[in-house]
Amino acid sequence: MSFYAIIPAGGVGSRLWPLSRKAAPKFLADLTGVGRSLLQQTVDRLEPLMDQALIVTGSAHADAVAGQVPGAEVIVEPAARGTMGAIGLAAALIEQRDPDAVVGSFAADHIIEDESAFAQAVRSAIAAAEAGYVATIGITPTEPATAYGYIHAGSQALPGVRSVKEFVEKPDRATAQRYVATGEFFWNAGMFVARAQVLLDSLQRLHPEIATPLRALAAAWDGPARAQAVAEYWEALPNAVIDRAIAEPLASEGGVAVIPAVMGWSDVGDYASLAEVIDPAARANQVAPGGRAQQTLRIDSDGALIFSHSKPVVVVGVPGAVVVDMDDVILVTTQDRAQQVKSAVEALPLAGLGHLA
Repeated sequence: MSFYAIIPAGGVGSRLWPLSRKAAPKFLADLTGVGRSLLQQTVDRLEPLMDQALIVTGSAHADAVAGQVPGAEVIVEPAARGTMGAIGLAAALIEQRDPDAVVGSFAADHIIEDESAFAQAVRSAIAAAEAGYVATIGITPTEPATAYGYIHAGSQALPGVRSVKEFVEKPDRATAQRYVATGEFFWNAGMFVARAQVLLDSLQRLHPEIATPLRALAAAWDGPARAQAVAEYWEALPNAVIDRAIAEPLASEGGVAVIPAVMGWSDVGDYASLAEVIDPAARANQVAPGGRAQQTLRIDSDGALIFSHSKPVVVVGVPGAVVVDMDDVILVTTQDRAQQVKSAVEALPLAGLGHLA
């Protein structure tokens, strides 16, 4: 069977503001100084495994996406309809063109350090998909994190593959500690692999109000009636996420499998998680987008994460500091307050600074 990678490339990543903004979201940025954007790194690690990549993005970023990944098919969402709409549209297009294909959805803005372990997990997921499952890759927890949903694994379904009992929402600290202690729970990284037809048939049964218009739109997508089909089928499409629309109800029926993996995964959701994936010796020497390397100085400020743009930066007495010097704004916070950056972004319009969002 052919394997197609679906890469939803949307969202603002507001907890990484001002490195990530509406006009230049984090998936288009090289946040770790490796010379490749997060989107390009995602495509790079999938390249040996896939026949084709389909990147689903909004019109505002379509040109930038196409410029960064010239060989991929860029699907421009008429308007945001959640992950189910984005993934479902791409899967429906693939189903039209290659009914027996396997599809896998992978976020455009995650980091994976062990690409060999990732590749092995994807191969196992493809095998599970060929056996009829909707498969997901579960990240073996390294701590009782409260920022992620969890996958509750059951018995072995295939070699290296376990059934899924249920998906559970982000827990409190005590619950997360209990989950990790059992060894039966894995972080939900939002990676799903299935035969395109299985995915769409499941959606048809569970949510025909989503599957029917997606399949109708896909049938018209490559022809002259696309604009009319978009107006007829997409504009009224419900907003939904794939976890709730398909994964959770299918898990209760025994139709979902999980491949546990240890691969150095991070969703790079805020400055604290970004700092964790940057070599500690290099945290004070990051260059902000569009800037030039500048001298920085840390005094009694262990672990400080500094992005300089056009001037030297000096941090004194603030361990775990975050300083982001851009051409138009400077952010100063600490890694233990990283989640609050989103609140600052939401407050920008109230302060007359909405143009910086």
